Amino acid sequence: MEALLDNAGPLLQGLLTTLWIAAVSGVGALVLGVLVAAARVSPVPVLRGVAFGYVQLFLNVPLLALLVLFVFALPDVGLLMPLTTTVVVVLVVYEAAYVAEAVRSGVNTVPLGQAEAARALGLTFLQSLRLVVLPQAVRAVVQPLGNVLIALVMNTALAAAVGVVELTSATNKVNLVEAQPIPIFAGAGVLYMLVALTIGLLSGVVERRVAIVR
Repeated sequence: MEALLDNAGPLLQGLLTTLWIAAVSGVGALVLGVLVAAARVSPVPVLRGVAFGYVQLFLNVPLLALLVLFVFALPDVGLLMPLTTTVVVVLVVYEAAYVAEAVRSGVNTVPLGQAEAARALGLTFLQSLRLVVLPQAVRAVVQPLGNVLIALVMNTALAAAVGVVELTSATNKVNLVEAQPIPIFAGAGVLYMLVALTIGLLSGVVERRVAIVR
């Protein structure tokens, strides 16, 4: 316990970095994921095919492999970015595939008659998707999206493997000095758990408030 208190500063700084990465990546993944989901349900075969390929690619490639590829391959082609920025970009494109699948499942909960009624009123496909379908779809999958965000927070730990000093990396650095792995890593685990519980509770509150009564 003393080792945790003595090194609270570095651990909290690592936690703040983790939260920053998760927040920025979460917003980016939500925006990109909704766009990919829209492409998956579009009437244009090419868009559906590209979106399907995108989702299958990132659902079936390990995140760590993508991180290593981006960190070491991008400089070779002349694209230099800070490590943290690279991690955020990778998390956005990776988690967007999971967001897209969650949103697409929400689209399937919207009664077909509502989309047909929107088209009958003269709305284009994009207008009916933006004004009628997607708002209901997102409200129907608040909890699954919360679960995606929790997974995103946990996935930030992999950033330690490419040199970003977030919570896991800061914990490991502290342990190398203190040599007390049980209390130090247990403390980091509690911090991750508190973040996950907070996201889960907030997701539940939002879900109840925006629930659609049919």
